[in-house]
Amino acid sequence: MEELTPREIAWATTMGGHRVSGVVTAHEGKPSQIAAGAPIGRVQREEREAAELRPGATRAQGAGRRKIPEEPDVERTCFERDRDRIVHSTAFRRLAGKTQVVVFPADHERTRLTHALEVAQVATSVARGVGANVTLTDAIALGHDCGHGPGGHASEDAFDAFIPGGYDHGAWGADVVLDGLNLCAETLDGIRNHSWSRPKPSTVEGEIVSWADRVAYCAHDLEDAVRAGIVTAKDIPAQVVQVAGASRREQLAVFIRSLISNTCRNGFVCMDAETAEALSALRAFNYERIYTREESLAQSRAVVEVLQALVTHYIEHPNDLPADAQGPDVLRAAVTYVAGMTDRFAFDTAVRLLDYDPAKLPKGIGQAC
Repeated sequence: MEELTPREIAWATTMGGHRVSGVVTAHEGKPSQIAAGAPIGRVQREEREAAELRPGATRAQGAGRRKIPEEPDVERTCFERDRDRIVHSTAFRRLAGKTQVVVFPADHERTRLTHALEVAQVATSVARGVGANVTLTDAIALGHDCGHGPGGHASEDAFDAFIPGGYDHGAWGADVVLDGLNLCAETLDGIRNHSWSRPKPSTVEGEIVSWADRVAYCAHDLEDAVRAGIVTAKDIPAQVVQVAGASRREQLAVFIRSLISNTCRNGFVCMDAETAEALSALRAFNYERIYTREESLAQSRAVVEVLQALVTHYIEHPNDLPADAQGPDVLRAAVTYVAGMTDRFAFDTAVRLLDYDPAKLPKGIGQAC
């Protein structure tokens, strides 16, 4: 047996922690102190919400409004349970391998997972500032994109051909991908309707996430594009720079503060006209210079072609689907399975299963196959 290194020995000595007066602590030495008392469980947390949240904010109640009734949790509110279920879900973990803007992103480019985390940061900042339910806001934000397929929004174009009424990642996420988590109605509603093209969410917290999603992606997609050399800071419209600055940090600060101050002033989730126009100008700039530039459109066309080929294959060969992905509705099963794939898995599968030409894959994928 090889001799252990000092680091390995030091790590091994922490196996059992440190005993202090009949209990165990993580670290050696005098423990940090906090007043002893009864655990602060769900009931006390609900009481705290009732006392601290503003009228109109969504209160957690018992086990929550779920499709399948459950018993209330002893420690957690219903929305805390929702957040935990989303964070531990397979769909949430797979966001780390899904496109935000760049297919198969490099080390410093956003993924759907980092996007969800940034939306949650913006949304909870606003929720705290206006007195809304932070936990419900966090749950909606973290789960809002779990319905996205590989390759970004191009996957919606790909799956439109197979789903009557079209494929919407918000509705698909709430009604298909996260259905097995038995989330609260308010959480699912916020996820289902976070896009501005959807019906208005039924809660203040859902509306906050709708704004936070737009604020976050407008700012961080621009930052990624500048870092990638697609645009420069000098290209940013003067209207945006004058109102919100040229950096992500400046922009987020301006947009978040506008949402908080104007929501508190008016009693509904909103942004002042000047700041909202700057956000709109930033979004329009991103669409023209980032999302719809020729390289992006070519990437989207390649994504659509590959994903449609995969879905068609599984419809025609349903036994090629994993056993746990099969179902009586073959078309729906095929779309569900392909939509759940990460970028790498989808395009590797196309090469392996369909003998797809790697040279035809979206830029950034071919080298990985």
